[in-house]
Amino acid sequence: MNVPMADLKAQYQSIRRDIDDAVHAVMENSRFILGDNVGKLEEEISQYCGAAYGVGVNSGTDALLLALSALGVGRGDEVITTPFTFVATVEVIALLGATPVFADIDPATYNLDPTRVEEKITSKTKVIMPVHLYGQTADVKRLTEIAKKHDLRLVCDGAQAIGAECDGKPIGVYGDITTLSFFPTKNLGGAGDGGMVLTNDTEIAEKVRCLRFHGSGGVYSYKLMGYCSRLDEIQAAILKVKLPHLDGWTTMRRNHADFYRSTLSDLDLALPVEVEGCKHVYHQFTVRCSDRDGLRAHLQANGVSTGIYYPYPLHLEEAYRYLGSKEGDQPEAERASHEVISLPIVPELSEEQMAHTVQSIRSFFGK
Repeated sequence: MNVPMADLKAQYQSIRRDIDDAVHAVMENSRFILGDNVGKLEEEISQYCGAAYGVGVNSGTDALLLALSALGVGRGDEVITTPFTFVATVEVIALLGATPVFADIDPATYNLDPTRVEEKITSKTKVIMPVHLYGQTADVKRLTEIAKKHDLRLVCDGAQAIGAECDGKPIGVYGDITTLSFFPTKNLGGAGDGGMVLTNDTEIAEKVRCLRFHGSGGVYSYKLMGYCSRLDEIQAAILKVKLPHLDGWTTMRRNHADFYRSTLSDLDLALPVEVEGCKHVYHQFTVRCSDRDGLRAHLQANGVSTGIYYPYPLHLEEAYRYLGSKEGDQPEAERASHEVISLPIVPELSEEQMAHTVQSIRSFFGK
């Protein structure tokens, strides 16, 4: 039996007619740049996430880039973030000429540890940028308090966490800006790249809209040095079709997570922690295993795909050696990178595939 980490074809087949009709309508209308679908999706996503404004951009990476640009981040500034994340979180800081400053993670949630963040604040710090990793919100309440105390901006990378909540409130409520990714394998994914910047600040929203279209202030009039980063109209049409299904897909992910917990809790695995008062949307179901590589090889031999997010903490990557970090600087992130393994959890998995995955894991432990 084959158990994939993602099955985009199965998802497409389940809503094929609606997607095909939406794409066909765009082709017939032939308004491919910033058409009605983009505007409507911005309204629907911002409302879903609890934010006043949503601005569609070309990718989740660009969402981060434009978010920091709108806050004026540049040379001489420092942005505190996590070393345990996808590289986009850090590369946008460096590309703007600012300095990424790494703070270690909470070993239970893998999210940025607020205590470590406060230790890293200097006179050059401008932004704190946590990641809602694997689909669970970072400790945004404490991070908000820290940001306010030190007069800093809070930008949340929500690429993996659309639909997640903290204290019953969706992710767009927290921080100055929250960013989203619509990469195909995300919980809400398009048929290519796409992203969005969410904010409750009118000035920030207007600045991001300006930045995404070459800094344009009108026809061939430019207020800012900007980017070419517009959400594609066809992608917006596809995402509009998928959005009404998101809650159902999230429920299925959470049901899969419950099944894993009920069948794996007696094994020598550290299962994901769901913080009290938070809603985890399980972009990944990530466990820790002391023999991670052995478990992964065993599962692969049994047809079960897995992922490692992430095999190397970013402070030790070649591209960021110029920052002067060394092994041992972020011990929790380093330890996690050797132990984490993500199991299949997409909504399209059958009961048989889930049972086979669990059976394969248990057999590795001799159970």
